[in-house]
Amino acid sequence: MFKSFFSRRSLFTRGGLLAAAQALPTSTTQAAAPNVFEQIGVRPLVNCRGTFTIISGSQSLPEVKVAMEAASHYYVHMDELMDAVGKRLAALTGAEWGMVTNGCSAALAHATSACMVGADPEKMQRLPVTTGLKNEVIVPLYSRNVYDHAIRGVGAKIIDVATIEEFRAAFNERTAMVMILASPEDSGPMGLQVLAPIAKEKGVPVLVDAAAERLKVPNVHLSRGATLVAYSGGKCMRGPQSAGLLLGRKDLIKAAWISSAPHHAIGRPMKAGKEEIMGMLAAVEAWTKRDHDSEWKQWEQWLDTIGKSVTRVKGVTTRILQPESLSNNAPRMEIRWDGETLGIGGQEVEKILLNGEPRLVVGGSSGGRRGGGIKNSSLTIMPYMMMPGDERIAAEKIHAVLAKPPKIDRKTPAAPAVNVSGQWDVEVEYIVGKAHHSLVLEQKGADLVGTHAGEFLGSDLRGTVDGSELNFRSSHKIEGTRIGYEFTATASGDTMEGIIDVGEYGQAKFKAKRHQYGQPGGVVRPIKNV
Repeated sequence: MFKSFFSRRSLFTRGGLLAAAQALPTSTTQAAAPNVFEQIGVRPLVNCRGTFTIISGSQSLPEVKVAMEAASHYYVHMDELMDAVGKRLAALTGAEWGMVTNGCSAALAHATSACMVGADPEKMQRLPVTTGLKNEVIVPLYSRNVYDHAIRGVGAKIIDVATIEEFRAAFNERTAMVMILASPEDSGPMGLQVLAPIAKEKGVPVLVDAAAERLKVPNVHLSRGATLVAYSGGKCMRGPQSAGLLLGRKDLIKAAWISSAPHHAIGRPMKAGKEEIMGMLAAVEAWTKRDHDSEWKQWEQWLDTIGKSVTRVKGVTTRILQPESLSNNAPRMEIRWDGETLGIGGQEVEKILLNGEPRLVVGGSSGGRRGGGIKNSSLTIMPYMMMPGDERIAAEKIHAVLAKPPKIDRKTPAAPAVNVSGQWDVEVEYIVGKAHHSLVLEQKGADLVGTHAGEFLGSDLRGTVDGSELNFRSSHKIEGTRIGYEFTATASGDTMEGIIDVGEYGQAKFKAKRHQYGQPGGVVRPIKNV
């Protein structure tokens, strides 16, 4: 049934959907009118950065759109659907079984639940409380990352290991799983092929997080000893943005499905609907038929078009950067120039492109206020998720900015008008909630160093003083990630106030007061290690 349903011809002719598929947009510049985003005041982007969720990942394939539309017209029993899809994914990928999830993070959570409590409903209902359960997940230090929150959210405790000796010693009766992040390091001395046999000897499954990777058939991670492997569906496979894949051992994946929606367990909030499930299956079907070599050549041609355009500006050079792993696996182009000669830095160009029309988001930049000046400036272009026609937009827009840079008003820093050395009590006001932090600042001329302590974390800080204006930054490590704080403030006497930029978590207001020597509360709170 699945093979015939997803043959290309039957997929596109079912229900008169062939015409609809042909009418689907194939480029950022060919979006169907009226633009549903612009109708609510949201400006679309030309994506020269890659598969990042914050810029909506990828554009799903026409086959995926058609499959999701077709699926929306029927009711099905979800257990029957996932069983059939699991069997079909196994046939397509060579894995023992497969499951469509609500993104890769959901795949990590469901896999963790399956490894911790199996298919036991009593134990499932206790999560995330794990007293008396297998609740430890061993992770090599290089694999710690911001996404392992999905594993901790189930109730697992992560055990960090740095050496083979620590890895062997970490196993005990509470060990539920080993997690490894797919990366260049997973081929090293603490890589999958080294760790998987040890875990197998202990009877512990190994999960690989391969979110942004290309799907290899036969599966590269399963063949190297992994038990389960998780992928994002809305990245290189160009399936639904809210879909993911879990491939591997059949019994564990069936247990993972029982813990997920529509069942009533910890995975219930991570619902993949019938549309996402069939769309993801269509993406995998298409993946096995796509001409990946031609796609690579197209990316190179797009970069060549952009490179020829920007190097018409005197002093601008380019070079091609090859990928080092299967994640975001595409060539990139670095555009370099002397910002002092051209009169514009890389970070300034990136901002102009982002605010332009159409908006262009690039894969990073260098050269700016915090990067040691604008002399060594660059932009990086990633063609991975560009659509046909985007290369011409990028070539024209970048050339225009570099050939005739707008006048940039760079204010010369003023001599410090304040001295903020000392200890400060800080009240932070978030969108919802308040927190009490503390700062210890040491000012030498226009330079600031010191420490920043939150309620649980802390780190060193560094910044500058410009007249009475302050700018300083800190980065607090927690689990597999860091929380970055950038303070912009105005100081006067023993008070300061301003804004804290907390990156993806938004902005907060703050006010601070300096302690006078001998006043109570002048002792810095100890920083707790989390």
